[in-house]
Amino acid sequence: MLKERTRVLVVGGGCVGMNTALRLQRRLRAELRAGAVEIVLITADPYMTYQPFLPEAAAGSISPRHVVVPLRRVLDGCRVIVGEVTGVEHSRRLARYTTAASGERAARNSSAPRGESIGYDEIVLAPGSVSRTLPVPGLADHGIGFRTVEEAIGLRNHVLEQLDIAASTRDPAVREAALTFVFVGAGYAGVEAIAELEDMARYAVRHYNTIAPEDLRWLLVEASDRILPEVDERLARYALTQLRRRNVDVRLSTRLRSCTDRVVVLDDGARLPARTLVWTAGVRPSPMLAATGLPLDPQGRLRCTGHLAVEGVPHAWAAGDAAAVPDLAVDAPGTTVAPNAQHAVRQARVLADNLVRSLRGEPTERYAHAHLGAVASLGLRKGVAQIRGRRLTGRAAWLLHRAYHLGRLPTLNRKARVLAEWTLAGLFAREIVSLGSMEHPRAEFERAAGGMHPDGPHPDPNGST
Repeated sequence: MLKERTRVLVVGGGCVGMNTALRLQRRLRAELRAGAVEIVLITADPYMTYQPFLPEAAAGSISPRHVVVPLRRVLDGCRVIVGEVTGVEHSRRLARYTTAASGERAARNSSAPRGESIGYDEIVLAPGSVSRTLPVPGLADHGIGFRTVEEAIGLRNHVLEQLDIAASTRDPAVREAALTFVFVGAGYAGVEAIAELEDMARYAVRHYNTIAPEDLRWLLVEASDRILPEVDERLARYALTQLRRRNVDVRLSTRLRSCTDRVVVLDDGARLPARTLVWTAGVRPSPMLAATGLPLDPQGRLRCTGHLAVEGVPHAWAAGDAAAVPDLAVDAPGTTVAPNAQHAVRQARVLADNLVRSLRGEPTERYAHAHLGAVASLGLRKGVAQIRGRRLTGRAAWLLHRAYHLGRLPTLNRKARVLAEWTLAGLFAREIVSLGSMEHPRAEFERAAGGMHPDGPHPDPNGST
């Protein structure tokens, strides 16, 4: 039996957080209507980003608004708070968080509390991960991430802007740097991003009289001795061959040393002027976990049982990138489940079901899921796939990649919109317009307003004075 009113707090609105809250909403619909249960989700963004579609969004194959799912529309039975959890006191069943409103309040009144707090009975920790960066000189100044829809669209605009720069200059040094694109990290994100953007840029230069496809220089840097560790070695070699046939310079067992002054320096001695450096070299668990006081593994993930409960801590649950979940599908003690979208969706389902069983005093189940395979896109109509031991390449793998991720994309609304966009993209030419001003929408107005005051400061296009 549930207590008089049970509050379930879900931290994080990503793949695990949204799917967990959605399943809890469905499983506890009667209790929610009766007021016996309240589900609260705290998330930094009011939407969930389906990250496997970011490369296609960056290439313009999918509209950016269709790779995100609005949480308030989907979780209509939950209370959604847009904010960031800053700490958890599980002994008191209390979470601290900040919102934009609390930040403004603290700015107006220094004695005002700098955040909010909320109590809970059960907590689901799914804050996800952040980019794993290294202390590379110049990386913070010039690097571009590839984990959010904003970064994906910003990168698309940036690449197209570099073509405009190269086409409008007679300086060979500026032209060379503008047409050099460096990606660091050759996992799913790095390989799919460089493949999709290379496809897009090669198409775009058809409309530039002074740029030829062979003028573009694409460089993929990987510290290990292979690309795509998620697929078997045979498919990884195929993908490597396909990229190199497209004049992508793939450098294995190579590391980035520095990128100061827009000059990329590698540990093999290469120095390349480049205005584009994309960092896709892995992720690490959210640093927020360190403020929970809950048991962590050496990688900073929450130690979890096979039932997706935090080890030794009642009423606390976790899954996804932030959780070290034992891999019960392999006979190797100590092995944990890989942090990918395939496991995240399935873990969310099991976690929600186990939480409901726990509330009702029923036994919980262990998460055990055999790996179905892997799919990766290598650009338009090209890909690799490994499904239940079968290997596919080329167009068949690309179609399977699209079908698989379309099936995993939440909500029928989003599925229909993405499918419609793919259909239209097959009938019409690519859109290659750069909307760089979207990143600084007030720049033009600020310049105009600044011009009204000759003695005052004049804002620059980036919005700084």
